[in-house]
Amino acid sequence: MFLLRRLLTLLVVPLVAAATLSTVGSAATAHPTTPFPSRIALPDGFSPEGLTIGRGTTVYVGSVGNGAVWRGDVRTGRGSVLIPGAPGREKAGLKLDERGRLWSADFSAGAASVHDGETGTQLAHYQFTDEPGSIVNDLVITGRAVYFTDSARPVLYVVPLLPGGRLPAAGAARVLPLSGPAATPDAFNNGIVALPDGDLLVAQMLTGRLVRVDPRTGASSVFDLGGYSVDRADGLVLRGHTLYVIRNLTNVVAVVGLNARYTAGVVRREITGPALRSPATGDLLGSALYVVNGRFDVEPGPDVDYDIVRLPA
Repeated sequence: MFLLRRLLTLLVVPLVAAATLSTVGSAATAHPTTPFPSRIALPDGFSPEGLTIGRGTTVYVGSVGNGAVWRGDVRTGRGSVLIPGAPGREKAGLKLDERGRLWSADFSAGAASVHDGETGTQLAHYQFTDEPGSIVNDLVITGRAVYFTDSARPVLYVVPLLPGGRLPAAGAARVLPLSGPAATPDAFNNGIVALPDGDLLVAQMLTGRLVRVDPRTGASSVFDLGGYSVDRADGLVLRGHTLYVIRNLTNVVAVVGLNARYTAGVVRREITGPALRSPATGDLLGSALYVVNGRFDVEPGPDVDYDIVRLPA
């Protein structure tokens, strides 16, 4: 159940000394008169991995321990479990689509699920593979399809959307084999975002690089970061020409400026500090980046505390 955590613990390297959190200019927040909390506590023992911002100030966090989904409010810091956990239903990446449907990468189950973001009712389930050891880790939603990474196999899983964004039948999901650097053995493909030209950008946690993938053919190339290593890259967040690379065991969020054609990027700064405790992924709201701490460097247990932290984007 905790395959990812054990892998991350075994691969931990000496961490760079943490600096204080970076700050940015005077960009307005979504609610400038409201003091949003800088830290939001999650239930002890929750084992979070995926996070997505929903409508308004709603936030969802999934458990890679038992598949529960916690829904809260970043304005108040309060929340509760929306989807109860169950054995064998671990959830990694989460995304809420424009229709209020919550998609999840179901980690070691080799599958994905779709729930109603308000009620938690399951709307669909897509079984991608029964191959032992598969790790369905993260996802991105586009206008035509939803793409999922597998950290143990050189493939993407694709759920094509029907006209109007309707959900397809359970058997509609397909496997897209990867070629080129995206298919490097043991690269641990993880976070994924969609670029404006239609290509996908995938983080490789163990090679320390990003790869661009053609969603039609699976062909790929290394994305130019000017020699910068994104070692331990986990979640990716893209807004305009700014890419946030959340690097778990290094406790760093790399802020990357992308060029006009989205063909290369330069690291503008790193956000780090004691608030980051093996961050897994995040999402943006206004001028804030909300990051969930996975705490992959500690043994999971019922008394381990977990949280979401608010960072200046």
